[in-house]
Amino acid sequence: MTHGSKSHRAHGSIGMSATPARVLPGGKHPGRMGNKMVKQRKLKVLEVDAEMKAIVVKGSVPGKAGALVRITPAKIVGKNI
Repeated sequence: MTHGSKSHRAHGSIGMSATPARVLPGGKHPGRMGNKMVKQRKLKVLEVDAEMKAIVVKGSVPGKAGALVRITPAKIVGKNI
């Protein structure tokens, strides 16, 4: 992708000709990246700071810095949390 190429995620040839005359599944094709709701389970809440309105969580939190994060209790089958 050097020298000013415009085809970063554009496809080249995606299938054969007469045999098998179809596109094989599992290839890397252009598409939408991100923009999905992601769950991250088993994170521990270390500290709640009411003055700064902040929660300290141990573990990786998906999303970029400054994004909104929804924190809900875990729904684990067989456990009443």
